[in-house]
Amino acid sequence: MTARSLVSALIERGETIATAESLTAGLVCVTLTEIPGSSAVVRGGLVVYATDLKARLAGVDRALLAEHGAVHPEVAAQLAVGARERCGADWGLGLTGVAGPGPQDGAEPGTVHIGVAGAQVRDVRTHLFGGDRAAVRTSAVRAALELLREHLR
Repeated sequence: MTARSLVSALIERGETIATAESLTAGLVCVTLTEIPGSSAVVRGGLVVYATDLKARLAGVDRALLAEHGAVHPEVAAQLAVGARERCGADWGLGLTGVAGPGPQDGAEPGTVHIGVAGAQVRDVRTHLFGGDRAAVRTSAVRAALELLREHLR
């Protein structure tokens, strides 16, 4: 599903979306807002590149971050929930990972965790993407949109 068809599906359903993004630094939100009419469904986004902002802005548990670091599936889940709650959206997407070139928090470059949260949904997917920083980030955006699409079915 393209960003255009995802925005259309959200419009048809009368639902909204918000993001909390680390490694993609707002690219999911940018991708969605490039679509005409997206203002009807995109509530906003949190760029939480720094670890402390994941807790402060998105509500990720500080103990989780201290124990596992920022690159962890549960962090992605909590980012999604935080985006949804803090932006007042029906859906939240949360992304964290390592774009490279080196590892972070024990995770190899290309490791990406994507969370989605809805009224009755809390799901996380983990991916290992190849390529340089740009390729990893682009793949993460596509995967995030695909994960949301799966839950809109």
